[in-house]
Amino acid sequence: MAHQTVGHVVRPGLPDDPRADVAAPTPSCPVEVTLAALRGRWTTLVVRELLRGERTFTELAQALPALSDKVLADRLAQLARSGVLVRDRRPGFPPRTSYRLTPQGHRLGPVLQALWDWGAEG
Repeated sequence: MAHQTVGHVVRPGLPDDPRADVAAPTPSCPVEVTLAALRGRWTTLVVRELLRGERTFTELAQALPALSDKVLADRLAQLARSGVLVRDRRPGFPPRTSYRLTPQGHRLGPVLQALWDWGAEG
């Protein structure tokens, strides 16, 4: 079935976007952008914890006790660079730093649920 305004074939289950019809992955591909944001072991679990609400570094470390502080710090920095979370540092002694998802980060909730559902079926 041809799309009335664009003139391309609509394929069920695939994006109705001519940018999706590429022969090789590109860094600007929305799927590649999403995968890059979630890359690395533990990243999805850090996002899961932040989907539950704002957390401090200590709270995240306690929720994921097998995760080293170094890797947690790396994942938080990666997620901040990707626009998934924001880091809030409040003055005081000691200074208190917390992490929360951006609106874009909250939109990863259904993505993680879809990945879970797909994996649970197999």
